[in-house]
Amino acid sequence: MFSLIDNHHSFLRPSYTLTSALEAILDPLVSVLALYVITVLLGFTPGANYVILGVLCFSLMFPGNAGFHESTRRVVRKVVTNWLLLVAILGGFGYASGYIHSFPRSVIWTWTLLTPFLLIGTHFLARLALLHVLSEGRRQRTAVVAGVNDVGLRLSNQFRDNPYLGCRVVGFFDDRNLDRLPDTGDLPTLGRMADLASFVKLNRIDHIYLAVPMASQPRILSLLDDLKDTTASIFFVPDIFVTDLIQGQLHSVGNTPVVAVCETPFTGFRGLIKRLSDIVIALILMLLLLPVMLGVAIGVKTSSPGPIIFKQRRYGLDGQEILVYKFRSMTATDNGAVVKQATKNDQRITPFGAFIRKTSLDELPQFINVLQGRMSIVGPRPHAVAHNETYRKIVKGYMVRHKVKPGITGWAQVSGYRGETETVDKMEKRIEYDLEYLRNWSLGFDLWIIFKTVAVVFKDKNAY
Repeated sequence: MFSLIDNHHSFLRPSYTLTSALEAILDPLVSVLALYVITVLLGFTPGANYVILGVLCFSLMFPGNAGFHESTRRVVRKVVTNWLLLVAILGGFGYASGYIHSFPRSVIWTWTLLTPFLLIGTHFLARLALLHVLSEGRRQRTAVVAGVNDVGLRLSNQFRDNPYLGCRVVGFFDDRNLDRLPDTGDLPTLGRMADLASFVKLNRIDHIYLAVPMASQPRILSLLDDLKDTTASIFFVPDIFVTDLIQGQLHSVGNTPVVAVCETPFTGFRGLIKRLSDIVIALILMLLLLPVMLGVAIGVKTSSPGPIIFKQRRYGLDGQEILVYKFRSMTATDNGAVVKQATKNDQRITPFGAFIRKTSLDELPQFINVLQGRMSIVGPRPHAVAHNETYRKIVKGYMVRHKVKPGITGWAQVSGYRGETETVDKMEKRIEYDLEYLRNWSLGFDLWIIFKTVAVVFKDKNAY
């Protein structure tokens, strides 16, 4: 199940490396081992029921998706949310079937509470061990890049910044004069394309990356002919990847391979998972928050004249207009060609409206939008149609955020970009986070954003 949340460039990543193999197996293996070790330490004997639970746990967690090259915060976030999701699935199944009563309560609780810490600890121990192994010369592969351009430089930087790939770029090859080439930093330009094959053979280079423009087809074919006499692995890095891919994936139309440059992450089974999670979470939260919603409705009605629910036109999936519901917090209900964003000390905001905006209680009716299928729990926040028409002309990639349904909360909002966007720079940062969410979506990521939303609501100063 958690294989659904791999990075969107996973089809470009070699699946046979030591690093990727360890990343895939570490979390499921540690989780299963923790179950058996905890059971024995607590004085119980694992039986057939533990084998079944271990198989289910391993299957749901394989392959692991926390990369060794990722930041500490991101690894912790992925490990915790993946584990909470696993516990929710296994716990729900266990209670529904009664199977959970086959295990001592002390084992279940100890395993549930202790395993996330074991996973985080083993991740960082594995990082240290893997770096030690890869630092040995015989374990590290060597590579050259053919083409000094944006694609080639980006590729070499990836190898430089991610030592867990276990590959070292020794230099570049290019047919242009040195004074016409971009700065390659510490890496030398080793010669022209005609010199590449002989250099690879003499220096026992393991990998060759062809970062040559796709328009140079005869040049590429000639180069491949020269390289047939080498044992190096050859990879073609098409210059399409110099663009900023959104959910870049490899597809085929019949027998013709095509590359998705900009695509929604919610296709096929992923879309089903997203929709089911939206429905389940929305129903649970609406039931829990029903008394709060009734209280807010009464507060809006008695605090100022006007409707309880404010309906505003917003852009939804694929840029289609939708009506988004909110508890009314202002005396005005702008919904035309010009919509003024709420600002600090805005005179239009009622005293009760200021409270529900600060605490995000005004957003609660949007759970109805989620059940209608117009919105998601997590996604890019919907802007007024008037704001969309303004910013789509001045912010690059603005409309890409509409490849998914808008959300009640989003990655930008929990990352400090909630509330008024009075400058273009702030809107650009918000869009940057929205696009990052599209690139890296996972069910675990959604749960993490929901958890962070609760914390942000109580301490954020940008909402008014």
